Amino acid sequence: MTTALAASTLPRVDGPSGFFWTSGADGTLRVLRCTGCARLLHPAVEFCPDCGAGEPVVASVSGQGTVVACTLDRHPFSPEFPPPYVVAVVALAEDPRIRLTTNVVGCDPEDVTVGLAVRVRFARVDDVWLPLFEPSTAVVAPVALPEPSVTVRRPATRERFERRVALTGVGRSVFGRRLGRTPLALQVEACRAALDDCGLTASDIDGVCAYPGTIGLPGVSEGGVRGLEQALELRPSWHCGAAEVPGQAGAVVSAMLAVAAGLCRNVLCFTTVSTAAVPRLRSGGGRVGGEGQWRLPFGAVSPAHWVALYASQYLARYRVGRDALGWVAISARRHAARNADALHRDLLDMESYAAARTITTPFGLFDCDVPCDGAVAVVVSALDQARDLRRPPVRVEAVGTQLTDPQSWDQGTLTHQPGLFGPAAHLWSRTDLRQGDVDVALLYDGFTFNVLCWLEALGFCGIGEAGDFVVGAERIGPGGSLPVNPHGGQLTTGRSNGFGQLAEAVAQLRGQAGARQVPGAEVALATSGGGIPAGCLLLTTDR
Repeated sequence: MTTALAASTLPRVDGPSGFFWTSGADGTLRVLRCTGCARLLHPAVEFCPDCGAGEPVVASVSGQGTVVACTLDRHPFSPEFPPPYVVAVVALAEDPRIRLTTNVVGCDPEDVTVGLAVRVRFARVDDVWLPLFEPSTAVVAPVALPEPSVTVRRPATRERFERRVALTGVGRSVFGRRLGRTPLALQVEACRAALDDCGLTASDIDGVCAYPGTIGLPGVSEGGVRGLEQALELRPSWHCGAAEVPGQAGAVVSAMLAVAAGLCRNVLCFTTVSTAAVPRLRSGGGRVGGEGQWRLPFGAVSPAHWVALYASQYLARYRVGRDALGWVAISARRHAARNADALHRDLLDMESYAAARTITTPFGLFDCDVPCDGAVAVVVSALDQARDLRRPPVRVEAVGTQLTDPQSWDQGTLTHQPGLFGPAAHLWSRTDLRQGDVDVALLYDGFTFNVLCWLEALGFCGIGEAGDFVVGAERIGPGGSLPVNPHGGQLTTGRSNGFGQLAEAVAQLRGQAGARQVPGAEVALATSGGGIPAGCLLLTTDR
């Protein structure tokens, strides 16, 4: 599998981590060691997290380790990585805090499980020695990975910027598979619908915020702030387009801050998705450096791989069956049956769920959201103006944005999706409302496992208890005590970068959700982020 890699999937050997990719020439695995406290460090680390010392030195290790997460790929994500193959996270024997994303070879892929003892086995490709791993007979101490631990910062002031703003308009373009329309055309449609929803015109918009924005030279752009301001002739006094925010809906939080600060009064926020832009890790054409070098050479090219790794650790640690994921998918279809805009409305049972083709274990076809074309827009307005607009304003009670664990796909939290417990705890620190006050939960569901993690992070159930919480889809399904994604979520309505959850929260709180309306909904919780980073918003009616 790894002997015919193109240059675009090979790591650079001329950068700071070059020693790691060439150390296998003599059969020795090498990482870094802190010169201040002697702690071993991942080869990407420049400063010791314990003592803060810089300039670590190269150190040899045994090459023994333990598989702490693994996924068996069955889907042809890339021609360079024909399935089946195993992507794994291996914790090194000397210090399990150092983990390497890699491939496990030399055995039947079906035999690779969490807890398997392995040893390094280098594969040379050009001038790179890729550290793969194979089963080992060495006795390795069991690895007990820490569960998420959160220390929440106290609010800086009694003032809450959330109380100065409201969500006043939402709009969607048509959603579908391969619509043949440009991203710009879709986002213009969604933005015009959002403006019509709240009764504003383009001239009233003095702020624009896009997720994830665009890159490239100035000029006419497909998507992003530049494209929209040209298409609608906007002249905003503030604008923002960036991916490094607290989850995809972090763009809306950025807009809220701009409005609360008095920089603008009406901000148009939007996101666009396209089947032509499948989220996966790519290099720029040459050899790969930066964060991508730790995953791309091993075929871990898709978010499906990265999130499946966490799911494997979770299911093994808490002894949860794959049925827990299935109930999330089944619940989504039950909800979608009431939503005429859902792309998949047929009901699903556990037998059909289990029989679906495998993507990358433990995920099958129905565990993954639906690739599609579409756009969603949200208008954030100053509260003193919001009450004069066309629709009842939706208030923002609190946001959750705090980072509490490493923003890494394999060096931080592995027992759950990383980056969730900090924002969740932060949100509850900013409000007197509690879990029992929430009428409807709009939880990001790029994958079914995301929902289990959000349920636990937000405190709707205990750590490791989400499988029991969702069993039978009774609590989270239609008519349940905590309806989750009444519109069907991204698993049925299509990928929307979490903006679909936000739009549904607004519809529920306005009482405009039609057949799927949760009776008397006054408090909604919306989350975004299927990986790192992530964020959440607690929304209420104008009560």
